[in-house]
Amino acid sequence: MTSREKEIYKVTLIGTVVNALLIVLKLVAGIIGRSSAMVADAVHSLSDFVTDAIVLIFVRIAGLPSDKGHDYGHGKYETLATLIIGCILAMAGIGLLISGIEQVVRSFNGELLPRPRMVALIVAVLSIASKEWLYRYTVKVGRATESQAVIANAWHHRSDAISSGGTLVGIAGAMFLGEQWRILDPLAAVMVSMFIIKSGYDIIRPSVGELLEASLPDSQEREIRTLVMSIDGIKNVHNLRTRRIGCTIAADMHVKMDGDMSLSEAHALASRAERAIKSQFGENSIVTIHMEPISEPQSQM
Repeated sequence: MTSREKEIYKVTLIGTVVNALLIVLKLVAGIIGRSSAMVADAVHSLSDFVTDAIVLIFVRIAGLPSDKGHDYGHGKYETLATLIIGCILAMAGIGLLISGIEQVVRSFNGELLPRPRMVALIVAVLSIASKEWLYRYTVKVGRATESQAVIANAWHHRSDAISSGGTLVGIAGAMFLGEQWRILDPLAAVMVSMFIIKSGYDIIRPSVGELLEASLPDSQEREIRTLVMSIDGIKNVHNLRTRRIGCTIAADMHVKMDGDMSLSEAHALASRAERAIKSQFGENSIVTIHMEPISEPQSQM
């Protein structure tokens, strides 16, 4: 197992343990504390637990080397894991939205919602603190390892902290502001669910683009062109095609150089360009360079 995989496994396992504890605490607090918002928050934490398991499975697969059936490696499995996490996050948000709307409607119809108890408030505070810490720790590891799946999982932790924040507001309002304010609990859930759905969408969109072979952002393509053109002897870059494969990139291009130079000299220039790209975008980057002469070499008489 590589050091990258070890870091990803470590942070994901820590998140899994914390989520497992929070699921039990929130469910018990929701039932004992008579808070439907806390029960919904427990369901949201359950989705975090599921996504942790997905990351553990798919990152292991994504780290496998190239083989006969996967010439470009298994990086797309990590992209697929990211997409699944985004979908689960969006679905959890939609579920919370529907549940909150149903409670608001019942309240407007005259149903008196139950007053939450202190245990639900305490667990909500604990959840916010632990999930925010998990977000900061996980996103730091995700950026260090350049793992989109881990970063996506970090945002899932942050969304859970936001969800618990809305739950905290609703519980506190229902507890201390009187019967007419108990509707704050489901109203807060509705507002938080919208942020959760948006977070899911922000994760899904780039993952879908990557799976559909979307090009790298223009800024990164310009950077690749600049790196290649900085090699003395390379005169032009065209037909640049790029894509992302998990945490790595792939780029192929045509470069123009003096047609009178030897094959060894042309190959040396292409190798320098390849090293420049890998130095900037990672040693596992897949770079293919097709060499073209600016002018055809003179025929020998």
